[in-house]
Amino acid sequence: MRRSHAWKGCSVEPEVAYIGIGSNRGDRLGYCQKAADAIRHFQDTAVIRLSSFYETEPLEVSDQEWFINGAAAIRTALTPQALLSVCQKVEQDLGRVRMVRYGPRTIDLDLLLYGERIVSTDRLVLPHPQLHLRRFVLVPMVEIAPEAVHPVLHQTMAELLERVQDNHRVRGLLVK
Repeated sequence: MRRSHAWKGCSVEPEVAYIGIGSNRGDRLGYCQKAADAIRHFQDTAVIRLSSFYETEPLEVSDQEWFINGAAAIRTALTPQALLSVCQKVEQDLGRVRMVRYGPRTIDLDLLLYGERIVSTDRLVLPHPQLHLRRFVLVPMVEIAPEAVHPVLHQTMAELLERVQDNHRVRGLLVK
């Protein structure tokens, strides 16, 4: 994938999107940093902001390593489906194997928001259906985009974090 910021010739007007980054297998921070670097090289995409990385308590399956989580704000001319495809390619390249839902993984890239788009297909749901329920997603989102608005709930990321009922621990690592 080549990096390009020349939006001319793109059939899609660039939009701001947000990608959640997470890992809890092997070199967790290293995998997250490799994923962030890969995002910087997506075609027709520029990273606007990358959050700090946070160590976070696992949610659904508690008997596993803690996660490292962060988020990236990007401006992209890729369609949401194309963005999902390149994210899944990065996961594959970094050794992700989908064995247990919510189980351990080398890397997890989730599309959280894509502009104000609302998408619901078998392959992609935007905004991410659990974005507003997860402290480990909202903390890095508030760091990089506190005023970003959830297009269904019509609340900012900061407002969602204030109201989230998830009490799982999120500890800052202060590493980008």
